[in-house]
Amino acid sequence: MIERTSENVAEISNVIPVTLDANFFFERAVRSLDRFQYDKALKNFRKAVEYEPDNPVNHCNMAGILSEMGDYTASNEILIHVLEKIDPGMTECHFYMANNFANMESFEEAERALVTYLEEDASGEFMAESEELMELLQYELNRPAPLVRIRSREGVIEHDRARTLLEEGKFPQAVELLQEITTNTPDFLAAHNNLALANFYMGRFAKAKECLDEVLKQDPGNLHALCNMAIFMQYAGDKEQLGTLLGMLEATVPFHQEHVFKMATTMGILGRHTAAYSHFRRLLKDEEVAGDAGLYHYCAVAASNSGLYSEAQRCWRQAAKLDPDSAVPAFFLSQLQQARAEERSMPSISYNYQLPFQEQLKQWKDNTGKFTEEVRSNPLLRASFFWALRYGDSATKLQVTEALRWIEDEEMSEVLRGVLEQEPLQEDRLQEAALFSLQRLIGDHLDEAGPSGEEQELAALSSPKGTPEWREDWQRIMDHTAAMMDRRYDAVQKKDAEFIWKQFIGSLYPDVPLFRNDGGWCAALEYLTARLHGQPVTFREVAQRYGVSVSMVSRYARRIDSECDVRGMLPGTDGLSPSTTRI
Repeated sequence: MIERTSENVAEISNVIPVTLDANFFFERAVRSLDRFQYDKALKNFRKAVEYEPDNPVNHCNMAGILSEMGDYTASNEILIHVLEKIDPGMTECHFYMANNFANMESFEEAERALVTYLEEDASGEFMAESEELMELLQYELNRPAPLVRIRSREGVIEHDRARTLLEEGKFPQAVELLQEITTNTPDFLAAHNNLALANFYMGRFAKAKECLDEVLKQDPGNLHALCNMAIFMQYAGDKEQLGTLLGMLEATVPFHQEHVFKMATTMGILGRHTAAYSHFRRLLKDEEVAGDAGLYHYCAVAASNSGLYSEAQRCWRQAAKLDPDSAVPAFFLSQLQQARAEERSMPSISYNYQLPFQEQLKQWKDNTGKFTEEVRSNPLLRASFFWALRYGDSATKLQVTEALRWIEDEEMSEVLRGVLEQEPLQEDRLQEAALFSLQRLIGDHLDEAGPSGEEQELAALSSPKGTPEWREDWQRIMDHTAAMMDRRYDAVQKKDAEFIWKQFIGSLYPDVPLFRNDGGWCAALEYLTARLHGQPVTFREVAQRYGVSVSMVSRYARRIDSECDVRGMLPGTDGLSPSTTRI
């Protein structure tokens, strides 16, 4: 029997008991990792998982070791197990899986995992790493990722899409998206600012100002909002408050490139051209943007509007070198040279990098295809059309309304409907031009099955107030014309003939005569419709087709045109001055 001495007992009491738990093996795994002993680290992480199987961190540590060892498939299997069985909210697992797939060169799977991470992770812990990985995947896949949103940067993706819509001139869609962003993210000030601009471009001043008030409530020194507010005040005629705000802005010297550009354009819009010129000159010294022809145009305009014609000439010449395909610098250079030769001042010039509106209409009137392309691709032009139709004088509204007839565009249809619904009603010629344009815009969508909602709406808009129930002899002429046109004209052209006839009846009411010579009226109607669509046709051809005299067709066509001014809507005419085309 062993005898225990007091010394033996003391030695036993100094032994520290070892507790074998998850923390014990986790610490041993970390020490092994520090020595790059991956096999031992993996073994200890496995033991940690055995002790705490419901702890997702232990599983992720084990997946990380497997990834370091190059076993990406096994690593992903563990990560999938964590998401499916242990903690579906551990979104970083998707990021780890994306890296594993990228190392396996499974780039499609890597992209799906990374997009899932960005769309579901609220903290954005791996945002910088994700951006690097996204660049790699875009390079490998040769396309951008189908990323809808980044949850940790709520609204950023949507805001970029809204800005694109604004740049494309699609203001109603931009407003809808920006309203959604500002509702979900009230402190997203850039979205509020752009919502204000979108509403302003559409002529909704009250709503635009509400958006800016919200921005300045949250950030009283927001430069974009202050500049926008100054512009809004000028259009509203609020001179007293504008003067105070302008004094503050003119004393501000912005530092960031974006703020300098905003200040320059704002000063230009507000008529402070010397200040605008100073800011644009600062921008031209920045190598990053100094090669932009548009910037040289802005600087030239500011110089010209300030009377600095030598500087304006220099800037427009540089713009012409940078953008030789544009007609804008050459046009203004010629205007400047002419003014200097005649020893007179240049008129005030708009800062938009495009030809003046009247000059564009001259160039487009014989080329509707080019006009359509310009309107669809140029957001400034689209904005100017929105503006002109809401706030321009009657002559400008009439020009724009007639021009829009050739653009199949849903937004423009909505704008034309707005013209028709304005109270008080516009003058008759503008009303008729809007109706003709709207008829053409929606005509391509009509079918033969029966009246659509758009047709019914157009009929309601086109029916003159006080017109009685449609008479049988009026309908007989319309039906006969449609039947005769059936195989030589398409549905839109037949609808135009019907529309011209309805407008003619409406303009005559209540003194509508009894129509006895149906053939003559039908022939005149077909002739006018053919000319409206640019088809070569003579009075003699239609007279022979309907069995009537040439003089009758000519007389009836002039009668209809005198009421409806179809001639002013012919392609190739401006709808304002007497046309060289004779009916």
